[in-house]
Amino acid sequence: MKKTTGLLLVSFYTLFVCGDCSKKSGNEPVLPPPPAPTNDVEMWLTKGDQSALLQKQTDILSFGTTANSFPNIDIDSTTAYQSVDGFGYTLTGSSAYLIRRMGTAESTALLNELFGANGIGVSYIRISIGASDLSPAVFSYNDIPAGQTDPTLANFSLANDTVDLIPVLKQVLQINPNIKIMGSPWSAPVWMKNNGSTIGGSLQPQYYAAYAQYFVKYIQQMQARGVPVHAVTVQNEPEHGGNNPSMVMTAAQQADFVKNHLGPAFQTAGITTKIIVWDHNCDNPNYPITIMNDAAAKAYVDGSAFHLYAGDISALSAVRAAHPDKNLYFTEQWTGANGSFNGDLVWHVKNVIIGSIRNWSRNALEWNLANDPAFGPHTPGGCSECKGAVTISGSAFSRNVSYYIIAHASKFVPTGSVRIASNLAANLPNVAFKTPSGKKVLIVLNESGTGQGFNIRYKGKWVFTSLAAGAVGTYVW
Repeated sequence: MKKTTGLLLVSFYTLFVCGDCSKKSGNEPVLPPPPAPTNDVEMWLTKGDQSALLQKQTDILSFGTTANSFPNIDIDSTTAYQSVDGFGYTLTGSSAYLIRRMGTAESTALLNELFGANGIGVSYIRISIGASDLSPAVFSYNDIPAGQTDPTLANFSLANDTVDLIPVLKQVLQINPNIKIMGSPWSAPVWMKNNGSTIGGSLQPQYYAAYAQYFVKYIQQMQARGVPVHAVTVQNEPEHGGNNPSMVMTAAQQADFVKNHLGPAFQTAGITTKIIVWDHNCDNPNYPITIMNDAAAKAYVDGSAFHLYAGDISALSAVRAAHPDKNLYFTEQWTGANGSFNGDLVWHVKNVIIGSIRNWSRNALEWNLANDPAFGPHTPGGCSECKGAVTISGSAFSRNVSYYIIAHASKFVPTGSVRIASNLAANLPNVAFKTPSGKKVLIVLNESGTGQGFNIRYKGKWVFTSLAAGAVGTYVW
């Protein structure tokens, strides 16, 4: 009996003191769940196989300090280079023609997608002064019957551009009033040339003064129609006389025209539009250097412009080394009907977007904005394979590779951004920016044949990410 009483007392003591011993003591701290990782970096991706097209990724990218053996891309926002004017295309006469023949709702939607803040934010466009080879027809602003001349430019008229180009430009300016517009002539009026043709030939010296006034009238009359022209190049591709239209101009001729005619004419008229020389390939940097070595010409010149159908993109840096006080621009590169999406994506992002900006360009422009399904309209003898950023068929459109090439920069790097320092890791060409709002933007291409992981390292911390072979990523934080 005593044994039974002792067991009952132990049982009551245990129940009273310990309660339900299967539960945790109330004196132990309750730990909160670990915090969810924060996403520090947003990323947009385009793959060469088109399985991702400027697609925002959902992966969590968090800065940390956990070591790994992957290569680093180091970003230094305290080291700044040139300011950025913008990214975009040439709004050719044919592009405007096609856009104007879309339905009103469809064309408005397309222009908002291209130029709007909620679209891809194209911030720089080039237009032709007169016709380019991607215009529906050849024309200048002073076409008169053969054998006649008009040195006072009494017959000067923008009539051809009032049909399609100027109405589209005014729509674009409503969407983005701050867009920068560059004008480039393919040819002077035929009566000013020494061969009587829209193809090739040179400007006759006796018409240098009249041609300078041609530019003045163009800028003034565009401004009067609500279209400010930010910059002009003196001649598109001055060493290529085989296009229709086209005109040949040597460096000595261009220097003479600028210092003795165009520059003084702008000054007299109070025109502040920038004068940009060359506007041709990277294989002849001596052309713009020669012009700017002439101090009288250089005084009127803002900088020089380049294409990359020949030469190497590093030519821009060679020109800057010779004239570090003058600006650089990249104004044209075409994608063709027979090119591949993946091949063009890699080459153009590497050279046009990353390469030009790392070599001091203030802008990066692809060539044509829009074409029809037959790669037209174009002039007789004009480019029959030039693929636009979009293909327009009636009121419908589809996006081509140059849409994504430019969008990876234009959507994220607004006018007024500044290039900042970033190192080049193997097979990962890249370029970095700081935007006016203080965001950092890094564009990276994986040009290797296999997927590659790497770290984006900034202010002592890093985030790991990876790109498939041939993919491009834009990272924003």
